[in-house]
Amino acid sequence: MSIEWKGVFPAITTKFTAADELDLPLFEKNLQAQLAAGIDGIILGGSLGEASTLTTAEKETLTRFTVEKVAGKIPVVVNIAEGATRDAVQQAALVKKWGASGIMLLPPMRYKSDERETATWFKTVAASTDLPVMVYNNPVDYKIEVTLDIFDQLQELPNIQAVKESTRDVSNVTRMINRFGDRFKILCGLDTLALEEMVLGAHGWVGGLVDAFPAETVAIYRLIKAGRVQEAVEIYRWFLPLLELDLYPKLVQFIKLAEAEVGLGSEYVRAPRLVLEGAERERVLQVIRTAVANRPVLPDYLSL
Repeated sequence: MSIEWKGVFPAITTKFTAADELDLPLFEKNLQAQLAAGIDGIILGGSLGEASTLTTAEKETLTRFTVEKVAGKIPVVVNIAEGATRDAVQQAALVKKWGASGIMLLPPMRYKSDERETATWFKTVAASTDLPVMVYNNPVDYKIEVTLDIFDQLQELPNIQAVKESTRDVSNVTRMINRFGDRFKILCGLDTLALEEMVLGAHGWVGGLVDAFPAETVAIYRLIKAGRVQEAVEIYRWFLPLLELDLYPKLVQFIKLAEAEVGLGSEYVRAPRLVLEGAERERVLQVIRTAVANRPVLPDYLSL
């Protein structure tokens, strides 16, 4: 499947049981809610999917299960975040075997590569596969920036097609468009900047709170692209206290708590993460429950 790299791509959470096993029925419940809301693709095993704690066998199970359930309706993108180039190349081969439509590729983990090393990393992994690749550019969390000069080098790989833009610099959308035109599709990777970046020309949104609020997320995207920005802004203003839960180191626990509150998930996380408790849990619950109590009535966005 080719990927248009536009629209809403949830970075879906990985559901676990109380016994710390994959909870595929609950995962499917969330997945079906995402599909019903009109998402355009799905990303498995990202940071929000607790990728660093998943075994290769679990990644295979999740990928094959998702590919089967979406039945070609949307692309299934699998995150690759490895420490060694050869391991990333091996993962790229595996995810294709499992039926994935594309790859979201992080820079080298656990080593702060320089510009030459970073460019070589992306080019080597991309050259090893014919799957479409989305580069994840998040220098704040991963300490490696994929600069415009690096993207200039990456143009030679036709399957490097998109970027998850998480630099926290909204103007980087304009820089990318000014330099590369439409060569790289831009998907905002930070919930709290998504509206602004899409107004500036970003093609889509890799979302986190979409896991709990898929309809509201897709509605914002479609309204913006239909030119109905003020309607999108009104929903976004309601959404912002929830979207800010995406900014914290415990974003997995926060978003899973939101999923549990709306009946689309559970709070179970994999150690070393621990389920929220005490005043911290109550504080996050108050944000979630206040938003749910004031949930907006959405326009007919699916027809846009």
